[in-house]
Formats: sequence, structure tokens, C-alpha cells
Amino acid sequence: MLARLAALASVVLIVTACGQDDDHEGARVLWEKINAGPGFRSWDRAPGFPTRKPSFTAHSGAVEIFVNAEVSSALATPRTAALTEWPVGALIVKEGFSGDSRKLVAVMEKRADGWFWAEYDDGGDSKYSGRPSVCTDCHDNRKSYSDWVYAFELPR
Repeated sequence: MLARLAALASVVLIVTACGQDDDHEGARVLWEKINAGPGFRSWDRAPGFPTRKPSFTAHSGAVEIFVNAEVSSALATPRTAALTEWPVGALIVKEGFSGDSRKLVAVMEKRADGWFWAEYDDGGDSKYSGRPSVCTDCHDNRKSYSDWVYAFELPR
């Protein structure tokens, strides 16, 4: 009986450690997209994140956040034309660090059917992808306020 419990515990640990990688192929394509050409580090930095700064979220002890041209354009929207959601094609990339070591890369991509989420280890292997509950359960309290984005606001 004890051996069966130990085996069951091992299976649970393995399954939970793998994350919720619902769309591994989609995550692989997204990784290539954000690293194409000069890569996401050449994009604009998110508002309030001009450099690496401490983080109190699940994304490591310090983060750097980058946004693509679609997000930058939306952020430049005059305040008189307040947005209610980020445009399709928006990409937000957050690197999580422990000390000087990058531990993860988390990405949100706005698609016609909503956000696609992916989190990778430092080498680009996806741990979470698609619409994993670990992402959506945390970000859901921002869905009506800033279209699921936590780090910065929609222009208002």
C-alpha cells in the first residue's frame, strides 16, 4: 500500500511539474516569432519598466517587460480615444530573473479569439501554453479593467 501511494505521489509530482502546455506547437511558433530578427529585446519597454525592476509576482524576483509595435501604438493613443482592449497582434514579453540569471520568459499574444499565453524556461522550452488556468486565474481580475494585462494600463 505504501509503495502504491509513493508511486501515485510521483505521478502527481511529474504531471504538476510539467505545467499546462496545452498548445506546445503554438508556443514553439510564438517563441520563434518573438526571437525573430533582433528579437523582443529590441522592442519598446513597457510603461513603468525602463529597466529591470523588482517583482512581487509569480514571474521571478525581478522582471523586464517588452512590448511590440502594436502595443506601443495603442499606448500612444490620445486620451480622448480611450481603448477598451489591446489590439489583435499585441505582444507583451516578460523576462523573469533571479539575480543575474534569466529563469523564464512569459508571453501574452492578443489573437482574434483572445489572449494566447505561454511561459518558457530560459532555453525556450514551453511550460505553459494556450489558455492555462495558472495564467488566466491570476489575470482574470484585470480582464474588464485592462484587458487581462497586469503590469500597465490601457490608455484612458
